[in-house]
Amino acid sequence: MRIGVLGAGSMADVLGTRWVEAGHEVMVAGRTEAKARALARKWGARSGTFREAAEFGDVALLAVLYQGVPATLAAIGDAVRGKPVLDCTNPVEVGNFTLVTEPGVSMAQHIAHVTGGHVVKAFNLCHARVWEMDPPEFDGRRLVVPHCGDDPVALDLASRLIRDTGCEPLPVGGLRHAHHLEGMAAVMISLLFGGLDPRSAFNLVRADDRVDND
Repeated sequence: MRIGVLGAGSMADVLGTRWVEAGHEVMVAGRTEAKARALARKWGARSGTFREAAEFGDVALLAVLYQGVPATLAAIGDAVRGKPVLDCTNPVEVGNFTLVTEPGVSMAQHIAHVTGGHVVKAFNLCHARVWEMDPPEFDGRRLVVPHCGDDPVALDLASRLIRDTGCEPLPVGGLRHAHHLEGMAAVMISLLFGGLDPRSAFNLVRADDRVDND
């Protein structure tokens, strides 16, 4: 699979690393070209402009700070129209740890509206240090990754890429639920700023994995 990674920060690094290891072909773009080139060399991949990376991918990962989303969307234009887009951004200001989006409207929905892409909200609830774990497991159980979207093909693709990181996908509904995932991230980010170990910040367990203590 060809993946266009839009962003060259820590989340782009850890997810891109996993996907290259899984055999996917990746092109990375970043606001700082030298940083994107360094990531590409690390992965044995290619770098390019935001639009080139968006056009290259069968799927795109949007992994930039929320402040950089408008410029990134302007740079890619219509390059992801009709394509799956994984959105791991968190529109959370860290003064009061609140969402910066309009009430009831998620960043993921905004991205879908602007780009025409089939957006799936995913990978937004854990710090990059969690994705660096090899594999991301807690008490022998794989990390569960909640994600949501409206397009079945994009959701299936997201599940595949989640598994390729060593994690377990957990679909939680349509893209309207992205607002709740972003709200959950605001709580998690506040805990991280409060000193919580990122590697213990979010550990979901499926019901059939729970220990029966009765």
